[in-house]
Amino acid sequence: MRLQGKTAIITGAARGIGRAFAEAYIREGATVAIADINETAVRETAAQIGAHPVVMDVTRQDSIDAGIAQAVELMGGIDILINNAALFDLAPITEITRQSYDTLFAINVSGTLFVMQAVARHMIDTGRRGKIINMASQAGRRGEALVGVYCATKAAVISLTQSAGLNLIGHGINVNAIAPGVVDGEHWDGVDAKFAAYENKPRGQKKAEVGASVPFGRMGTAEDLTGMAIFLASPEADYIVAQTYNVDGGNWMS
Repeated sequence: MRLQGKTAIITGAARGIGRAFAEAYIREGATVAIADINETAVRETAAQIGAHPVVMDVTRQDSIDAGIAQAVELMGGIDILINNAALFDLAPITEITRQSYDTLFAINVSGTLFVMQAVARHMIDTGRRGKIINMASQAGRRGEALVGVYCATKAAVISLTQSAGLNLIGHGINVNAIAPGVVDGEHWDGVDAKFAAYENKPRGQKKAEVGASVPFGRMGTAEDLTGMAIFLASPEADYIVAQTYNVDGGNWMS
């Protein structure tokens, strides 16, 4: 019950990693609002796990503002934010489209920044010593031949975490990030298919290769990330500022 009495909002939480975070926070005693663009899915998930549903499009400022206001009204305030909403795409540099570039940066970078900004303003106005956790990636630590735009967005998340962490700690708000490695889940079927098309591999081969390359011996799961998410939101992490933690089975060391 390390988060007993705390309130949290988690974006992109109707499924996958965001849902796992929400379930873990609820087990630790927090009251949780899950935000997602998919209204049907977010309401179904909220009902299943005992969270508050918030419909939010992180690419629209009016939707961000309305979603944060709704979460504050539902829970009485926000102590913790996890910026989890993100989108993946890949293509060789010569085939990247402006639409893909604009969409990934709008969700992964602008969405992260302006949700963080809205929550930080609320925390400052209410005098809360809050915790903000951004979701980066091992892809933000290095380039990858087919994943240029996604890598760039996650590198930007790491940089934003550093700058926001330095700026907001003066208000008692800790900003840190988690950099997962390869995390298994339904989204990896689509990722595998994209790699298969560009690398001329049968379906499933890329996923198998990626899993085998992890020093731990397998791909990660959403549940592998929840311990770090709980820790960074807890009082145990009060002295940690502007850091990005790798939770990747040993894929990257920094």
